[in-house]
Amino acid sequence: MRKIIIIGGGAAGMFAAISAADEHTEVHIYEHNEKLGKKLFITGKGRCNITNGCDDVEELLAHVVTNARFLYSAFYTFSNQDMMQFLSDQGLKLKTERGQRVFPVSDKSSDVIRTLERVLKDRGVYIHLRQEVKELLVENGEICGIRLSDGQKVNADAVIIATGGMSYPSTGSTGDGYRMAEAAGHHVTKRVPSLVPMTVADEWCPELQGLSLKNITFTMKCGKKNFYQEFGEMMFTHFGITGPVVLSGSTHLAPYLKKGTVTAEIDLKPSLTDEQLDARLLRDFEKNINKQIRNSLSELLPASMIPIIIRLSGIDPYTVVHDVTRQQRQTLVHVMHHLTMTVTGVRGFNEAIITQGGIRVKDVDPGTMESKLIKGLYFAGEVLDLDAVTGGYNLQIAWSTAYLAGKSAAGAITE
Repeated sequence: MRKIIIIGGGAAGMFAAISAADEHTEVHIYEHNEKLGKKLFITGKGRCNITNGCDDVEELLAHVVTNARFLYSAFYTFSNQDMMQFLSDQGLKLKTERGQRVFPVSDKSSDVIRTLERVLKDRGVYIHLRQEVKELLVENGEICGIRLSDGQKVNADAVIIATGGMSYPSTGSTGDGYRMAEAAGHHVTKRVPSLVPMTVADEWCPELQGLSLKNITFTMKCGKKNFYQEFGEMMFTHFGITGPVVLSGSTHLAPYLKKGTVTAEIDLKPSLTDEQLDARLLRDFEKNINKQIRNSLSELLPASMIPIIIRLSGIDPYTVVHDVTRQQRQTLVHVMHHLTMTVTGVRGFNEAIITQGGIRVKDVDPGTMESKLIKGLYFAGEVLDLDAVTGGYNLQIAWSTAYLAGKSAAGAITE
């Protein structure tokens, strides 16, 4: 019987084990934490955004930021619809929310983990908790097993590295997989935090701490180039900005920060043209003709934002509405459509949902997830140089690559 070792008991590790154990193999998971799925437990704010429910694999690929073409075989071999069907067949009820995000009906990530654990048990997978893998054992360009931190050697016919990235290090993402892959001759690309909040230079930002904005358009620019734009939600923090459109935008940020100044622009009223917004302002002003401008915008803007918008428009907040000039009104309209900040960077790995960068995909066969350098060594999940925007796409990368790695390691898929 073929023996397969999987290093890492997160989403990719568990699913690779399930996939491999389908093929009547002896499968072992080695996990240095005290339980499986520690990072999976906190994904989607504890609700677990399992995948995205889009109908088309090409749409899945379109949401991958780094090395989308590499995932062609993985996504077509085991798609988002296949994952949803798998979980449904195991009795986990699913629901689809805005943006085609798929969650368990219970809103509990623990139910997803419990479902996977039950399948692992049913398929006879051996789980070794609190067991740290120190190195890969390779002979003549072929994997032959692993060495544990206590010095023990464990032989295997195939090894799958599914150790995750460096995001949320408190869950055990220590970058061990990169170290082991490098020691075996693989190239690891530069790793940066991704799907992560951004820091901004503007002094007025912290004044809006805790303010959430909905139905805004968020644009990022470097020089004259618009390199990202998304409609949705965001929030101000004490250090800058966060929220869905910001997190997804962070996946595109790193190369532009190197090139020059990056600005983020918020259109607070994207459904209105300049003329329509000006007409709306005039209507509000007519109702408040004898009030100061600081007391006349409450129907148009959140209370905490009013003094900021007035200040950025260069208008004295104590100006009486009937004294506001047409030029000042046009400036107000411009600021509401182009609320601009200077982005200075992103927060660290401890706040990043994923890692951008990882094991170079040129070193890996996209049809099997096997290393091109070491026979019998496979990779799955975030340890690879693959990442996507928010919405369940990153977990689908984990499921699809893990399925392919598990089946290939078991000998069911060969190139």
